[in-house]
Amino acid sequence: MTIITVFFQMLCLLIMIGAGYFMTKKDMLDAHTNNQMSKMIVNVFNPMLILSSAASSVGLIPLGTMGLVGLIAVAMFAILIAAGMILSPLFDKRPEQRKIFQMMFVFSNLGFIGIPVVSSILGAEYVVYVTEFLVIYTIVFYTYGVALMDGKFSLSSLKTMVNPGMISGVAALLVIILKIEFPGFITTAVTYLGNVTSPMALVAVGFALANTDPKQIFGHPGLYVFSVVKLLILPLLMLPLLRLATRDPGLTSVCMVMFGMPIGNMPLILGNQKGIDGSTCSAAIILTTILCVFTIPILLAIAG
Repeated sequence: MTIITVFFQMLCLLIMIGAGYFMTKKDMLDAHTNNQMSKMIVNVFNPMLILSSAASSVGLIPLGTMGLVGLIAVAMFAILIAAGMILSPLFDKRPEQRKIFQMMFVFSNLGFIGIPVVSSILGAEYVVYVTEFLVIYTIVFYTYGVALMDGKFSLSSLKTMVNPGMISGVAALLVIILKIEFPGFITTAVTYLGNVTSPMALVAVGFALANTDPKQIFGHPGLYVFSVVKLLILPLLMLPLLRLATRDPGLTSVCMVMFGMPIGNMPLILGNQKGIDGSTCSAAIILTTILCVFTIPILLAIAG
C-alpha cells in the first residue's frame, strides 16, 4: 500500500470528523447525544468490531504470532512509560501537569481511533491484533496510570478493569485460541454492529473539535513539539526493535499504527476526576488526532 493510498484512507477519516464538526455547528448533535453515542461505541459497537474481527480470523492467525504481538505490546508500553518519565518535565514542570503529560505519552487512543484506522487501512482481519494491545492497555492503565495519578497503588482500581472492552478483548482472544466458529447469522449481525464503530467514533471527535476554542488547540507551540515527538519520533525509534521482532509486513503495519496513535481520552478523564486542569490535555487530544491523518501515512511508508 503506497503512502498516497494510506493518506487518502486517512483523509476519509478526516472527512468523517468534519461531518461531526458540521453536525455540531448546525445543532444536529449536542452534548447529550454525543455522550450517548460514546457510551454505545464503548459498550456495544467497539466490542462487536473486536468480536467480528476474531470470528473472521479463526484458523488464520498462528498462536505464536498472537504471543509475539502480546510481547510487542508490553514492550511498547514499557518504552512509552520510560519516555514519559524522562520527557514530561520538558513540556511542563508543574507536578500535576507533568503527570498529565506522562499519561499522554503512554495512553493513546488505541480503541476509539486505532480500531477504525486499522480496519480502514489494513482490513478488519487485523483488528484482532489491536485487541491484544487493548488488553495490555487496560492492565497498564488501571495499575500504572491510576497509581501515577493517585501517588500510590490501590487494589480497588483493579475492579474497574472489568469493562466491556476488556471482556470483549479476552473473549476475542479465546475465540482465536480455541478456534470457536460462530454461526453465519451471528457473524453477520456482529459484523454489521461493529461496522458502526468507525463513523460514529470519528463523528464524536468532530463534536469535540467543534466545542473547543481553535486558539487553544492550534495556538500552543509546545503542543506541536509534543505531537511530533509522540506521533513520529517515538514510533520511529521503536521501529528498529520491531524489525528485530518480526518481518511480517502486515504485523509491522499494525504495530506502527499502534505506536503512532493520537492521545486517548483516559488521561483527561482521570485528570478531571483528580481535579487537575484538563485544558492542555483536551487540546492535545484533538491536535494529535488531526495530525495523525498526516503522520500515519509517513510511518507506514517508512516501515514499508
